[in-house]
Amino acid sequence: MKDYKASILIVEDDEDINKILYDMLILEGYDVKSAYSGTEASIYLEQKEWSLVLLDLMIPGKSGEELLLAIREQKNMPVIIISAKEEPGIQAKLLRVGADDFVRKPFDVDEVLARIEVNLRRCQSGNLELKRQNTLEYDNININLESREVCIGEVGINLTAKEFSILELFLRYPNKVFSKDNLYESVWGSESICDDNTITVHISNLRNKLLKAGASKEYIKTIWGVGYRFV
Repeated sequence: MKDYKASILIVEDDEDINKILYDMLILEGYDVKSAYSGTEASIYLEQKEWSLVLLDLMIPGKSGEELLLAIREQKNMPVIIISAKEEPGIQAKLLRVGADDFVRKPFDVDEVLARIEVNLRRCQSGNLELKRQNTLEYDNININLESREVCIGEVGINLTAKEFSILELFLRYPNKVFSKDNLYESVWGSESICDDNTITVHISNLRNKLLKAGASKEYIKTIWGVGYRFV
């Protein structure tokens, strides 16, 4: 049984083959739904985000090729084609337009399971890498660059746009000393410094918000006569 319940949509009009795949995946601990036409599958794809799709090509309603193209217009989950279609070059063609894998019928159930596991693992690794690219972490501070959310541990913090930009700059370059001119140019996008009070107020507000959210220490240190450093 799996430690997680990845959800798999089976799109196969042959009832016997559909049942073989369904029973096999249920036994392995997956969350499974069967569709018997491209039209029915389209409904299920709108209702839920699936982890993976097993897709036959020769299905009634919307064809497998049409469904694959429709999936790729909006969704990123792995799609494994399971088909007996013998058209020359069909496998390469489908891989080029968005299929992630191709299994020919008649298939070996262990091979199908292995291909499912490989594609799910690859997808999860990609999602983790994307998450790493979209986040900055330092100690127990975490900021999401895409959603612009900031957390101290599990506690969220509401920052202004400028406060967020200052914190992002500090987390990208911890221990670097920034002069007020550096901060103003980087955050406000101007080479000419405004009055010192603008930077002082934003730094003070950011410090207070971090501490109120449960920061374990005062991260932003004042370097007298120079500027600020995030430690």
